[in-house]
Amino acid sequence: MHSPSGYDLMSRINHWLIAIAILGMLALGLFLEFGGLAREDKRWLIDIHKSVGVLVLIYGVWRVLWRIIQGFPESDESTMPQWQEIASKIAHWALLAGILIMPISGVVASIFNGRSIAVFNWFSIPAQTEIAWLSGAAGYTHKYTGFTLALIVALHIAAALKHHFVDRDSVLIRMVQGAAK
Repeated sequence: MHSPSGYDLMSRINHWLIAIAILGMLALGLFLEFGGLAREDKRWLIDIHKSVGVLVLIYGVWRVLWRIIQGFPESDESTMPQWQEIASKIAHWALLAGILIMPISGVVASIFNGRSIAVFNWFSIPAQTEIAWLSGAAGYTHKYTGFTLALIVALHIAAALKHHFVDRDSVLIRMVQGAAK
């Protein structure tokens, strides 16, 4: 369990592992979308993106369940305006939702477009009968949730840095050390 004002070791590991995975996947996804490579030249990158995406989904389910079961530590920053507290809660829930929506929508878009997903040749998610509207809706969701998630992640990082360098409070320190020292 975490303390009322800090994060336990598992919560910190979950945070940083999923943060690295999501940042990497967003960067790769943006490169695939805007990098200028021909489809045939980026096929192997798409396969990696899909494989890692499935692993992110598996770990993401654990991450989200852990956070829901553990809850969020209480804020120990009495000087934080209420609007920042509310924005923080909304951003954290949006990040947790994005951890699940992004890989689920990617998997659905792929398999219902008639494409199986071979996860590093360890296991495979078989292609399903093509359902164009479902694949299209999932692809749209994947793309625009990705843009939204990238924006929320950027705001999350900016807020953490603002708390650390401008406000000089313990918000970032709690996610690195567990509790303010």
